[in-house]
Order: sequence, then structure tokens, then C-alpha cells
Amino acid sequence: MSHPDPVARAAELRATLDHASYEYYILDRPALADAEYDRLFRELQAIEREHPALRTSDSPTARVGTAPVSSLPKYTHRSPMLSLGNAFTDEEVRDWEARLVRLAGDDVLRAGYSAELKIDGAAVSLLYDGGILAVGATRGNGLVGEDVTPSIRTVRDVPLRLRGTGWPERVEIRGEIYYPFDRFERMNEERVRDGEPVFANPRNAAAGALRQLDPANTARRPLRFYGYAIVAGPGERLTFTTQSEVLETLERWGVPVAPHRRRCDTLDEVAAWAGDVEHKIRGSLNFAIDGGVVKIDSLALQEDLGVVGGREPRWAIARKFAPDIAETRLLDIRVNVGRTGALNPYAVLEPVEIGGTTVTYATLHNEDLIIAKDLRLGDVVQVKRAGEVIPQVIGPIPERRTGNEQAWRMPATCPQCGTPAVRDEEEVAWYCPNVGCPGRRLEGLVHFASRGAMDIRGLSYARIEQLVEAGLVKDAADLFTLTTEQFLGLDRFADRSAQQLVEAIATSRAQPLSRLLFGLGVRHVGAGAAELLARHFGDLDSLMAASEGDIASVHGIGEIIAHSVVAFFADEAAKDVIRRLRVSHVTFREPQPVSISGALKGQTVVITGTLPTLSRQAASEMLESAGARVTDSVSKKTSFLVAGEAAGSKLEKARALGVEVIDEAELLRRTGH
Repeated sequence: MSHPDPVARAAELRATLDHASYEYYILDRPALADAEYDRLFRELQAIEREHPALRTSDSPTARVGTAPVSSLPKYTHRSPMLSLGNAFTDEEVRDWEARLVRLAGDDVLRAGYSAELKIDGAAVSLLYDGGILAVGATRGNGLVGEDVTPSIRTVRDVPLRLRGTGWPERVEIRGEIYYPFDRFERMNEERVRDGEPVFANPRNAAAGALRQLDPANTARRPLRFYGYAIVAGPGERLTFTTQSEVLETLERWGVPVAPHRRRCDTLDEVAAWAGDVEHKIRGSLNFAIDGGVVKIDSLALQEDLGVVGGREPRWAIARKFAPDIAETRLLDIRVNVGRTGALNPYAVLEPVEIGGTTVTYATLHNEDLIIAKDLRLGDVVQVKRAGEVIPQVIGPIPERRTGNEQAWRMPATCPQCGTPAVRDEEEVAWYCPNVGCPGRRLEGLVHFASRGAMDIRGLSYARIEQLVEAGLVKDAADLFTLTTEQFLGLDRFADRSAQQLVEAIATSRAQPLSRLLFGLGVRHVGAGAAELLARHFGDLDSLMAASEGDIASVHGIGEIIAHSVVAFFADEAAKDVIRRLRVSHVTFREPQPVSISGALKGQTVVITGTLPTLSRQAASEMLESAGARVTDSVSKKTSFLVAGEAAGSKLEKARALGVEVIDEAELLRRTGH
């Protein structure tokens, strides 16, 4: 039955459900019975179905997931999300303090420290506009992440609306999305029952869940969130002065903060805290940590100390704990073939529990290390897992040997194709020189589709294995000829998933040359070298025509990479792949920096809301290429505002100031698109 005043009733229900979620997830003291919560939730859903205009971005119904997307837009962070330097002992923490004292004097000793748990999850940035969650983004490379707002909204303890008062009009909250151990284990048990592959560890499962194209899939995974930082917008001043106050403020705003934090006056107190957490508290936590974070408590001193090399704050350090270690038996040493032909040995272990995860395989790096450690088949070995995707074998326990153990040596031929293995004098790795090796083919395709290369969403390792085994794909160029019908002929593909994957492959055609070059798997050419080459030569044809000398002269390259690049493009198989990529209209050019000129030169533009077809990043790049400057806040100096759906307070401010407001269609016209 419709409520006589649906506007008032919807607002009342949102407030009630929001407060109930806060009590349940943040305060851990549920006051509303589950059945009553469900009844009120269904009532709100019914009102919003009948009156779609009443559905707000901070409605509790947003947590169940919205319509799937075909790709994740990029998001440029307002300030870099930095990495932390590591200290593995109390002495190394003292060395860190001594370096800071040399820079800033005794102010460092008087400032005190904030000691916090280092959550082993996925770092995210949450942008609140007028107290409402506007954008949720992954860390990415620290400068550019991915806009995963629909997925972030499904995380139950991420506030859709900040509580209390005192938050800036536009504020960014940073923190960590994680998977609780108990829920992770239950999920894996359910996946086993359903015949689905299990997830390797909670951290990877959390990161993968955020990048789901269908937020409903994320909503089914019980992710949690802890906040640890507040970043104000341009021109905004924060009223608090210490990191300890930051954490207290986050709690007042309804943001969950990790437990067991401590304000310490001295490093002796920090060391005592770290010892308690590592040896007494760590084992009782329901989430993964890989240490603690020690921060100078004074925010002013943090700003004075600054950042090292553009990536690490001087004022904070990760106090890493000893990794989890277990003993088990080395059953076998096998070799897989990497994308560049590298033969990589790995250990097959008697299954053992480490850090809440069953470990069966571990990395062994290369033959020299195996020999140096005197690892033998049948040895009892120590295995560590300190957050690595694949655990590591520390070494054998010689006193546990029975005399039946056997020495191991790298096979003389490739285990996949039988080609004699080769080894350069100056390298430790053995290689399969056969470009057509099936092992190289599989790993090369996985790399080509990976996030750092062509970023083909949904094309996982298992999917690529299916394609290779079905004979549908032999190399990267084959991917661009796949059809929906071919995917539907494989197991576990439905119409929508097949269509989404075809669309994702088609979208990847537009990746710049640097991504393509990295994805092709040229030996010694990492992401950085690929970008240097792409920017210098501009297009693939120019690079292919360049001599070793031309390539080696590029700043940051050198003779080894130059030789490898020329050898790659001289290979007939590589030439054939490139020819077919060209036929498939894959981009062979690298966008060059655009000079500040164009139709909108000198104009200042603000973007707000969700545009129909353009991501915020794409719209910004379009404006900047036309000479405009894109800013975050509306003022009298704003030339015009580009407004999309759910524009919010910026739209109101623009209208109050008489700033021109345009839509996406007008933006495309003005920029000549």
C-alpha cells in the first residue's frame, strides 16, 4: 500500500535503516531485529520503485548493486596515494626516527606517534561531496586508480552519508577494504560446494571483488572497511592537528577505524605496542595484518617532512612483523614457462595451513637458489607466507633428513615443447627459445590481457586456458577475432558474460601503444620501458623501423633492451601477430602531450554528477585537450559547469553564482567531438 506522503516516508526509512546499519556494523550493537530491518528495507524498495525520483545515491538500497558496467573508468586521485617504507626491527624504526631528527630537530621527539594496524587488504579512496559518497576508487598506481563507486557502495560499513557535523564540503577519506577471515572461509566452502574455484587469499579476493563489472557480485561478498586518513579539498583547512584526532574524527563521522591503535609518546612505547600486537593480538584478529604503521602524530610536522622520491612519506613507516612460517614436506619441483620463455621452478608441497590459508605451492625463483639452499626432493622445509600471492620456501631442515632425499637439477629441455633450454652467461634464468612454445603462449596471453597491459576485463587465467584448450586462440591477435558464439560454446558462459567479454576485448583495441608494447611481452621491456619507447617513437611502425642505436639512444633504455626489441620485431611469428593486430584495428599510436591551446583556451571548467557516456577522467581529458583548466570547486571564476545525473551541491552553487551550466551533448559540441 502506498504511503500518503512517500517523500517523508522514504526519508524516514532511509534514516532508520542507515542508523540500524551504523549500530550493527560500526558499533557492533544491533538494536533492530533482522526481520524488522528486512521489512523496512522492502518497504523503501517499493516506494523507490513507485517513485524513482526519490531514490538517492545514499539510499540503503544502493548497497544491493546497480546495473553492470562494461568497463571501469579511470580516476585521478586528488593527491597521490603513497606507499610506505618498511622497517623489520625496532632498531630500524629507531634509525628512521634518527633520520627525521636530523631533518627536523627535536620537534620530532616532542610530536609523539600514532601506532596503527597495517590491514592487508585493498587500499581505496572515498570522496564525499556535501557529506554524500560521490566517488570510490582503487589505489591503482598511486596517481590513477579505477572508479569502483557502485561496488564500494555495496560494502556495508562504508558510510553512504557522513554522520555528525564538521566535515568539509568536499573531503576524501582513505582506508582499506578487507575480507574477514571467517567470512572468507565460508565463501570458499560455498564455492567448493558449487563447483567453483576457491580464492587464494582474502587480500586478492577483496581487490577482485571491487573490480567486478557487476556490483551485484560485489554485494554478495561480505567485504568490510577501515578508514585511516582524511584529505581535504583545495582551499579547505582541517580543524584537527594530529593523526590521533583524525582517527577520532573518522569515528565521529561514522567511519569504522581499526582497533588496537595507540598514541605513543616515545619509540619505547611503539616497540611495546608492536610486540603486543605481533605476539598477543595478531592471532586473535579476524582479518589479515602484515604489521603496524607508525606515523608522526603532528599533521603540521608531517607536512614539513614531506615525501621521499614522490612515493614514500618521510613521516610514516611500516613496522613489518615476522612472516608466518610453517614446516611441511617438499614433494616435487616442477617448472612452468613464463611469457618471455623463462623456465620458473616451483615447489609442490604437502598441504599446510599458513596464516589461515592452505598452501600447496611455493616459489623457488631459479636453479641457482635451489642449489644454494641445498633443497632436495623429500626434504622437510620451512615455508613463509607474508602476504605474497605465492609463498616462498625458506630452506630445508637438514636434521630431519632420512637419506632418501634426492637432488634436483633444471631439465635440459623445455617441459612444454621439448626445445633445448638456453641460459645467458650474465643471467640466472634458463629460457625456452621457442617463440611458439605452448607454455609461453599461455602465459603470454595472460600477460597481454592483464591489468597493466591491455586490461581486458573478465579474461582471467582460467578463461584463457579454456580458449587455448579449445583451439580458439594461439596468440594475442586471435583474441580480436573471437565472437560471442565461440564463447557460448565453452563451459560456464552465458549470453551476457559472453557479450561482455567480447565488448571488453573490443574496448581494449583503444589502449595506447605503450600498453600494447608491454603486453606483447618483449623480453626486458617492462611497463616503464614500453612507455619511454612509445612516447619517443610515437607509433609502432617508427619503432619497428628503428635501429639498435636509435633505440639505445632513448634516455632510460640502453643496449640490452634495444637488442631485445630489434630481435623481437625481426621474428617472423611476431611480425605475423603485428600484421593481424593491424587488421583488427588495434591502436599502434601513443597519445602525445597536448599543448595548451584550442577552442576553450583560458577557460575554467568544473564537472559534477554522472555523465551519460563519459567518465569523469575522459571528460577532463577532453576539456584539457581543448585548452581548458578543470578544477574541483565552483566559484565566480568558473567559466561553465558540466552537469550530469545526481549533480548535487555544485549545481546549486553554480546557479546561485550565475555560472553557465551545460550537459554532455554541449560539452561534445564545444570540444569538437
